[in-house]
Amino acid sequence: MNIINTTIPDLKILEPKVFGDNRGFFLETFRSDWFKEHIADVTFVQDNHSKSSHGILRGMHYQLKQAQGKLVRVISGEVYDVAIDMRKNSSSFGQAFGTYLSAENKRQMWIPAGFAHGFFVTSESAEFVYKCTDYYAPEYEESVLWNDPDLAIDWPIPEGESPILSAKDKAGKQFKNAKYFL
Repeated sequence: MNIINTTIPDLKILEPKVFGDNRGFFLETFRSDWFKEHIADVTFVQDNHSKSSHGILRGMHYQLKQAQGKLVRVISGEVYDVAIDMRKNSSSFGQAFGTYLSAENKRQMWIPAGFAHGFFVTSESAEFVYKCTDYYAPEYEESVLWNDPDLAIDWPIPEGESPILSAKDKAGKQFKNAKYFL
């Protein structure tokens, strides 16, 4: 795997080595010993898989207790994936980073615990899979408003269109009113 640093030191993009020919391709998506040595000494306890249609925006979610680190990737389609540092004592507190993840580029992003996370589907549909370092606990879930002007996330939403949001995502808090990790 090739490790690509981002503008936020703890966020990493992982680019696999792809072996292919006219029959198809093979790639390794995860190996525990390599991940622990080069990225983070964590254990994953839950895998999730979602499918979303074009224009859906999911996020920006995080859990204050049972905080989840996530290793995310797209196996069909394309998304614009975003993470926000919610760790009050971090040098990158309040910074957001976004990148395209797709079945074509086969990249993954490591998002440590303490970040809010979300994505916008740019293709006709997308299947999104991710590993989590803790279990989903909806009673501890928080949500930051996806379009908070203080964060100024540059979502690739076509002009004149609005993303499709869940009621939970419409009710996200502004970053300045959100609960942070201390």
